[in-house]
Amino acid sequence: MRKARKFLLAGGIGLLVIVLSALAYVKVALPNVGEAPEIKITSNESQIARGRYLAHNVMVCIDCHSERDWTKFAGPPKDGTWGKGGEEFNKNMGFPGTFFARNITPAGISDWTDGELFRAITSGVDKDGKALFPVMPHHLYGQLAKEDIEAVISYIRTLPAIENDIPDSRPEFPMNFILNTMPRKANLQPMPAKTETVLYGKYLVTAAACGECHSPKEKGQNIPGREFSGGMEFAMPAGTLRSANITPDKETGIGNWTKEAFVNRFKQYADSAYHSPTLAKGDFNTIMPWMMYAGMEREDLEAIYAYLQELPAIHHKVTRFSKN
Repeated sequence: MRKARKFLLAGGIGLLVIVLSALAYVKVALPNVGEAPEIKITSNESQIARGRYLAHNVMVCIDCHSERDWTKFAGPPKDGTWGKGGEEFNKNMGFPGTFFARNITPAGISDWTDGELFRAITSGVDKDGKALFPVMPHHLYGQLAKEDIEAVISYIRTLPAIENDIPDSRPEFPMNFILNTMPRKANLQPMPAKTETVLYGKYLVTAAACGECHSPKEKGQNIPGREFSGGMEFAMPAGTLRSANITPDKETGIGNWTKEAFVNRFKQYADSAYHSPTLAKGDFNTIMPWMMYAGMEREDLEAIYAYLQELPAIHHKVTRFSKN
């Protein structure tokens, strides 16, 4: 009996040592995405214009890194807050802790090199090499073209500097360990020619991170085989919002949508006569930044439609909103 107890004790101690060693490795040795590249971006007008288009209308960096007006439909960013950061993502929204969007105006990134910004956007670590929680989908941005990432950096360097101290993000256990395993080295890809409509649409869908919101989740990860079928939940003041099924299923997705209907669904918010309405307490609202995506070029929206129509059709009926 004593020998058995000693054996079990020794085994338990050995297991504990292994677990602690593994945790220490994850905490100390990771993330490991390499040094920031030594680059110096020489900006020009066309590059800055491209970066503005991406940051406002495709990758919508300005959406999360600004103060959104949730008294209005779709929470448009408030004028004068572009890039100031501070948007909070917390447990009430389903996050494993409390995370804050960083200040990406020159007031917040003046001491970052272009290479450090490039690495953060594409690999998910800050200037000191610490892991960033992927509210910003760096695993997707790391699949874009080098020129597009540089264009975004060029643009945000031109934003008016806004002083805004942002609290440190606070991941909960065990996310404070898991977080270090999330950054990955970039796998940059060239942007396909616009004439390759489906491939170009896939590139834009990656840049816009459509699949991040339009896929059902399990333990924070997309459920394999159900990507783009909708159902991800978002807690809103008036109830629970769920993302739409954007696969080409004819009954529950967008299989019966024409290209014109799809494009016009976005472009209706680009009409100069449209103003985001002020909502009463308890009214339906959405996190979808319609007014920002509405600024996307028609040709780009058509390419996104073409790519989505090539996805596997997944029959998944989504109840878009449930009131509290």
